[in-house]
Amino acid sequence: MNLDTVLRRFPLRATLNDESMVVIRPLATDDKAELRNFFLRVPEEDRYYLNNNVTAPEVIREFTDGINMERVVPLVAEHDGRIIADSTLHRSRRTGRRHIGELRIVVDPDFRGKGLGSRLTHELIELGRSLELRRLVFELVNLREQSAIHTATQAGFEETAVLKDRVVDRFGSLQDLVIMELSLDGPEIGHLEG
Repeated sequence: MNLDTVLRRFPLRATLNDESMVVIRPLATDDKAELRNFFLRVPEEDRYYLNNNVTAPEVIREFTDGINMERVVPLVAEHDGRIIADSTLHRSRRTGRRHIGELRIVVDPDFRGKGLGSRLTHELIELGRSLELRRLVFELVNLREQSAIHTATQAGFEETAVLKDRVVDRFGSLQDLVIMELSLDGPEIGHLEG
């Protein structure tokens, strides 16, 4: 399916477990200041495990000015005009891996435990299906990202590998990296709860 067709369903409204309303939509060029403010609210210990220095203005500019939906589909969630979550579906540029997508999700601490991570996971799964991907992957740090591992498991992801001592935490200790995958070749998964 064409990416423009896939994105027509956005923006969409969603009700979280605490009855708060959020809007889920693609990241836009003019989101620079609000996206940076969002990442500044994310605890430093959580930002440590992200792939980029997400509070650096040049990184935020790259995210917002360099949007290439053919490579990365970025979705944000807003509440009262404020970005409260960032989620992305990364598609490989390698020809032999074009069928695989990687998910990344970061949620504002004030909105954790309300079902927002589950909802964004569901939206990224549906995007992956619409884009005819065959497999989705989450890479999560064991012990550090237990709630994300739980959310991924609830969404149907399965642990396919544990890479021992793959991540060095902020204190110099080695942590395991958990690889979780979801096959999109099978029947559709129903709407996620909570």
